[in-house]
Amino acid sequence: MSQLSLTRRETVLALLSGAASAAAAPAFAQQAEWLQNYDAGPRNAVLRSSTPMLSPETLQATEQAIAAYRDLAARGGWQPVQLPERMGLGARGAAVAALRQRLAVTGDLVQKAGESNVYDSYVEAAVRQFQARVGLSTTGSINRATIVALNVPIERRIRQLETNVVRLRTWSGNLGSRYVVANIPAATVETVENGRVATRHAAGVGKIDRQSPLLQTKIPEVNFNPTWTVPASIIRKDLIPKMRKEPNYLTENKIRIISPSGGEIAPSQVNWNSDEATRYTFRQDPGGDFNSLGFVRINIPSPYGVYMHDTPAKGIFGDDYRFVSSGCMRVQNVRDYVAWLLKNTPGWDRAKIDEVIASGQRVNARIADPVPCYWVYVTAWATPDGGVQFRDDIYNKDGLGPAPVAALQGENDI
Repeated sequence: MSQLSLTRRETVLALLSGAASAAAAPAFAQQAEWLQNYDAGPRNAVLRSSTPMLSPETLQATEQAIAAYRDLAARGGWQPVQLPERMGLGARGAAVAALRQRLAVTGDLVQKAGESNVYDSYVEAAVRQFQARVGLSTTGSINRATIVALNVPIERRIRQLETNVVRLRTWSGNLGSRYVVANIPAATVETVENGRVATRHAAGVGKIDRQSPLLQTKIPEVNFNPTWTVPASIIRKDLIPKMRKEPNYLTENKIRIISPSGGEIAPSQVNWNSDEATRYTFRQDPGGDFNSLGFVRINIPSPYGVYMHDTPAKGIFGDDYRFVSSGCMRVQNVRDYVAWLLKNTPGWDRAKIDEVIASGQRVNARIADPVPCYWVYVTAWATPDGGVQFRDDIYNKDGLGPAPVAALQGENDI
């Protein structure tokens, strides 16, 4: 295939899937090379962008994606597909043919995959790529959440992009040479250094009824092996009901009750059928295996009283639906995260971090150059090397109605 043989439609598909760069001429060359050298399979199905989400490059790519989606809509967009809720490699039939057609429309399935009614490695790779673009686990197999995401109308996707390009313009200026961005609807955290993503982390963020706030601050300090003081809202909403059902809950989780005078009292001394517990302080001992903050708390001064932290419940990071907290943010691979935060602080290399955590002692580390931190809300964006990304509007801030995929999920217990 020559560089000049690509049609306008192929260029649009390149923009949709992330196969093309931002500039028009390089887009043709890169798309041609991508189509020729594509190796079907999970290794290449998921494109990992090193472009920061808050950047001029992302803003430009998102503006181009809007044009591409409008172009695609004018050509008929895509139609809903009727698929079984479980389908994967080796499946055959009309449903697979419909799936291939749907994935081809947005460039997730490459042209060299051909036409077939077989769920082959090309289809599996295309499904992985689509799942990555909408924030689902990249299994390469069809499930209910993937079907719902496939069937979101193109008109809604365009409105998502139009809404979020305004947000991206707000953040397209100079955010600092080193900074942290937590995108709440994506439930992800990325660290950025010198204009490139340094590390990326899954996160657990606030439930719909206990939302993580939007904020702009700086991270001044990391606390190792912290205690956890239970917030008043959690005492009322969670702890009192829990104690009514499980009287040994506090003891088993090493949570102490501290009276206003500073003394410790036994759980049996509290009337759990009243609001008496709200008069006390509840403090959990340090311990990464059971403490709700895990091994690390990252302080972020704000009027909301929220912060970032580790968690003993690391299984949540493998879930698609990570809206599980009371407003604070749990961070995957927290040791890598704090190592990046402390990299310019003398005496705090990775070996020192591991040593302090292993000691079990409470230690505070002041960051030499407090790192700017932004908690933002972006449900649609594009990057030159990462394709067009969509996430559920979990807090209904886009004004487009209930989020499609999130409606399938239940609330997770904390």
